[in-house]
Amino acid sequence: MSALGTEAPHFDLPGVDGQNHSLGSYGEAQVLVLVQSCNHCPYVQAWEDRLSAVARDYADRGVRVVAVSSNDAENYPEDSFEEMQKRAQARQFAFDYLYDEPQAVARELEAERTPEVFLFDRERRLVYRGAIDDSREEDGVTRRYLRDTLDAVLSGKEPPLAGTPAVGCTVKWK
Repeated sequence: MSALGTEAPHFDLPGVDGQNHSLGSYGEAQVLVLVQSCNHCPYVQAWEDRLSAVARDYADRGVRVVAVSSNDAENYPEDSFEEMQKRAQARQFAFDYLYDEPQAVARELEAERTPEVFLFDRERRLVYRGAIDDSREEDGVTRRYLRDTLDAVLSGKEPPLAGTPAVGCTVKWK
């Protein structure tokens, strides 16, 4: 499991917007939130709208949210790049959605689940790893882990939690 303080992985991945995105593409961001994601997982689907809301709500504060799908599309065709493009457009994602076909980002992060949050501070050091919040059902949320961590980091404070267990589907390795 990636330790706190670990540097953000370097990457250069195609996005559903038709552009390649690298770690340097987010150099202006005060905080970078990488989320291991995919199309087919019902847990990811349950959190998609909340993740878009976080991206919109924190954009003015210098936060960039980036979802990365590293799943094996050969065995899970609904996670192919083409299907990612369709889903992002249909759901109007407010975050970048990148395809990690070689699974390099997932391996470097030691990702285990989808969705799984990796929050990096201005120096691109890992300060939080885990769940978006504490409930798959939006009306059951009592702890907003990602928002609470963003608020703390943006205020120059220590995150209230360094990590929580990620809940979701396993990353589909090749």
